Amino acid sequence: MSSSLAGRVYEGVKVGLFRGDYPIGKRLSIEALRTRFGVSKQPISEAFRLLAADGLVEILPRSGCVPRSYSRQEIEDFFAVFASFEASTTQLATRRRTPEQVGSLRRILSSHSPEATVGNSPDHAAKRADEYRLHNREFHLTILEMAQSHVVTAVSRRMMDLSDYLIGTGAEEGRFVFHEVERHDEHEAIVEAIQAQDEELARRFMFAHISRAGQFAIAVQ
Repeated sequence: MSSSLAGRVYEGVKVGLFRGDYPIGKRLSIEALRTRFGVSKQPISEAFRLLAADGLVEILPRSGCVPRSYSRQEIEDFFAVFASFEASTTQLATRRRTPEQVGSLRRILSSHSPEATVGNSPDHAAKRADEYRLHNREFHLTILEMAQSHVVTAVSRRMMDLSDYLIGTGAEEGRFVFHEVERHDEHEAIVEAIQAQDEELARRFMFAHISRAGQFAIAVQ
């Protein structure tokens, strides 16, 4: 990150994109973000360039940017590649993991209690969706640490960002949370396979897990 101010704007807008705060087609103006973050135009413009490089926005000359729109085919292609990549990463993690790392993964799993429903409150649904997104990222980032590969981690983080973006911009608030119990069970199966050092089973479980997330992202487009 070339400046701390641009980094702050970049992270703040990125989280908003993950949450679906910025609908596709709605312009993010430089002036509005200057007011929100209390910075000059330069850090905003730099943050836009970083977000565009991540595939999250498209820059509008002299007026801001808009959340990037992807076709159904592009989303299908992305999740097909992402599922294969994460499956291979999990295979590496299973081979290289330590007992302490497996313990950390289990603690992360037990720290989040899935809900079968999200209730009728939009605020509650949005809160649960945000909590699940953070929990899910912590789970997957821990598996990345087990793989012990800086280059794999760098690539996977960017793909995770795009995955969160596609789900966040496509779904109504909280809809993904309806699948919390199912996703939690999938996480448990992945942990069991990693602990048993069954590389093929861990790879298959992760591939299926990411593929199902892709099906959801496609369904809500």
